[in-house]
This record gives sequence, C-alpha cells and structure tokens, in this order.
Amino acid sequence: MGNNRQNPAFLALLVALVIMSAGPIVLMIATSLKMNVDIMDDGASLLFTPTLRNYETVLCNVLWYAPEHVGYCDKTFGRALGNSLIISLISTAITLVIGCMAAYALVRFRFMGRGAISLTTLMMRMVPPAVLLVPVFGIWTFQFGLDGTHAGIILVYVAMNLPFVIWILQSFIVQVPIQLEESARIDGAGPMQVFFLIVLPIIKPGLAAAAIFTFRIAWNEFLLANALANRNTRTVPVTIVNSLTEYDIDWGVIMATGTLLAIPPILFTFFASRQIITGMTAGAVKG
Repeated sequence: MGNNRQNPAFLALLVALVIMSAGPIVLMIATSLKMNVDIMDDGASLLFTPTLRNYETVLCNVLWYAPEHVGYCDKTFGRALGNSLIISLISTAITLVIGCMAAYALVRFRFMGRGAISLTTLMMRMVPPAVLLVPVFGIWTFQFGLDGTHAGIILVYVAMNLPFVIWILQSFIVQVPIQLEESARIDGAGPMQVFFLIVLPIIKPGLAAAAIFTFRIAWNEFLLANALANRNTRTVPVTIVNSLTEYDIDWGVIMATGTLLAIPPILFTFFASRQIITGMTAGAVKG
C-alpha cells in the first residue's frame, strides 16, 4: 500500500516559495491602500482602513471627478501610464510585423549567408542594453534628433526585441508544412495571400508568445527609456524612480503606481496566452 502523505519538508518549501512570490505583491497592494500615516506608523499591520486616495492622486487627470484631497493635480503619473501604453503597444506591433516577415524569409527563401544572418540575429539579443546606451544616446541625440520622442524609444525597443522575435518565430514557421503553401499557390494564391492566409493563422501561438515577450520587455524597460525620454515622454518605470528623492517619498502613491504598472502586462499576457492555448488545442483536435 503506497503512502500518499506528502513530505513535510516539501510542503514547507512550497509554502515558503508561495510567500516569497506573493508576499511582495500583497505588500505593494496593501501599502497602496494605506494613508501615509498608516505607512509610517511603526505599529502598522494588515489591519487598516483601506482607501483609494493614492489611486485618485495617480489618476487625477483621467478621472471624471476631481478628488477632494488633491489640491494640485500632478499629471506626471497619468501621462507616464499613457506613454508606456503607446510605446509598448506600437513597438510590439512593429516588432511582430517585421519579425514574422524576416523569419519567414530566413526559413523559406534560399540565399547566400542565410545561416550567418540567422545566427547573427540571435547573437545580437545577447548584447546587454547597457552596452548600447552611450552609442544609441549619441546617435539619437546628435544625428537624428530622436531623443525625447516616442518614435525614438519605439525604434530602440523594436531593434532590441527584433532578434529574439525572429529567432522564436523561425522555429514555428519551420513546422508549417510546405505542402500547404504549394497547394495554395496551385489554387492561385499569391505570395502575400499565402503568407497572411496560410502561414500566419498556423503560427498564431508563436506570435502570441513573441508578443508577450516583446510587450513585457518594452513595458518594464528602464535604462534606455531613462536616457532617451524627456519630461513628456517618460514611461512609468522612469517616473517611479525619478519620484524617489531624499526629501520626500510618497510611498502610497508609488505603490499605487506600481500596482497600476503591473495590471496591463497581466491583462496582455492573459489575452495573448489564450491564443497559445487555442492554437495548441486546434492542432491537437485537427490531428
């Protein structure tokens, strides 16, 4: 008779991992719902009266009402949230469009240096962003004048994420049977029709996985955004760091901003992962 009892050490390790993973998130959300008096109180605990004042302070410029406790509406955090959404979504879309076309060309077309180009794209992803900071800042500032613009940050994120997207999509395109494309060409479909109507629907799980990766990198990136953005184009990570001073730190507002910062990637991952599951399920049922 087998013993179904779990090892106590394993259960203790599992509980410790859950606490380590969920603890900071719970602490961030709890702090965002506290008044500054409760946050600075040495005896503060999870037993407190929650309030949405910190969220009202962050989103004062997008709310349909004027919060009573906000004497001066600082639009910095609300503007940063909008900048992060614009930069992340546009850079993700451009990266996927260019990446899937480049990956398809590397897989299906025969030309000299194809293997070297494929390997080079992967090696470029290994370069740390810190190495590119100084040359990119100099080129964007003194040659192209793209510093402080959304377009400048978007182009950097596209160039940074494109090698990995090309590499990951190649593995999905290779698995697409070439007979499907040949049958479509026999039926009169052109190259663009074959690509958009045959290949893209099949590699939808790969596109979803690449989109999740690209969006999360663009959403959370700090180093390049801090160097290239100005006051009007700062993203949320840059704004949070710049709000930390040695004279005044509003932890409630910072934690509320951090909570809002975590929501879009979670939602984006949730909807994109559904495409992965749908594609895997469709392939299994079709077989």
